[in-house]
Amino acid sequence: MAKAKAWEVTDDFWRRVEPLIPMRQRVAEQSYTRKMGGGRKPKDPRLVFEGIVYVLRTGCQWKALPSERYGSASAIHARFLEWEKAGVFEALWKLGLAEYDEFEGIAWRWQSIDGAMMKAPLAQESVGPNPTDRGKKNGSKRHLLVDGRGVPLSLVVTGANRHDVSQIEAVLDAIVVKRPSPPLRRHKHLCADAGYTGAPALKVIEEHGYIPHVKGRGQEADELKRDPEKKARRWIVEVAHSWFNRFRKLLVRYEKLDRSFLALNHLAASIMAFRKINLDVNIIYG
Repeated sequence: MAKAKAWEVTDDFWRRVEPLIPMRQRVAEQSYTRKMGGGRKPKDPRLVFEGIVYVLRTGCQWKALPSERYGSASAIHARFLEWEKAGVFEALWKLGLAEYDEFEGIAWRWQSIDGAMMKAPLAQESVGPNPTDRGKKNGSKRHLLVDGRGVPLSLVVTGANRHDVSQIEAVLDAIVVKRPSPPLRRHKHLCADAGYTGAPALKVIEEHGYIPHVKGRGQEADELKRDPEKKARRWIVEVAHSWFNRFRKLLVRYEKLDRSFLALNHLAASIMAFRKINLDVNIIYG
């Protein structure tokens, strides 16, 4: 039996996706007859979705989709944009988080936040000089909030020149599922690196009900030396960023528009959530 590919969509996963796919509307009480040479039938939605996952997982150009499997690459891309406009990928992420919360419980108590830059040679939106390249090349930045197991809860994309601390309020406001207020303040902690140091950032963190834990890597390492049983928690968001980068379409941003790039990130985030539950999802990110 041939080994399943890392982009193949399982029956279990498709059962979650299919109800979110918008039906193409037809005018009521109008008959439709197919003329000879009138074009091809619409593609099977499952095949379209698998083509989108193929691009996300392998990092290939849209026009490089294998035609023997997926047919017209432009048709796949057109449906991708149609589904993005309908909110399919964000809805799938929310559904994944809801099932993850029901199955295991979102690890709300210890959350982590951080930003990560990527090159963006073709981007036309949310792009800026990359400070790690001495401003020579453009880049984008993914600002991410994750739960205690690294599952994404919020995601914001900006230019690479936007400092992490400038986006902290936007990220905390963009959590896609809301948690009921914890009974005690000690049940809501936010871990961040030294880039979030400063009174304005601490004020935002506390206004959102968190106990802040803003520490540099050296400080965290010293604490672990003094108390080996102490858990290092901030690193989990860095691991989550590395999971996103395993989806090769996200390692370097070639999408020109924010809507396309965000939709691919939302799809990746949904896969991370679904892989935390008892569900047959073949798509890997590790």
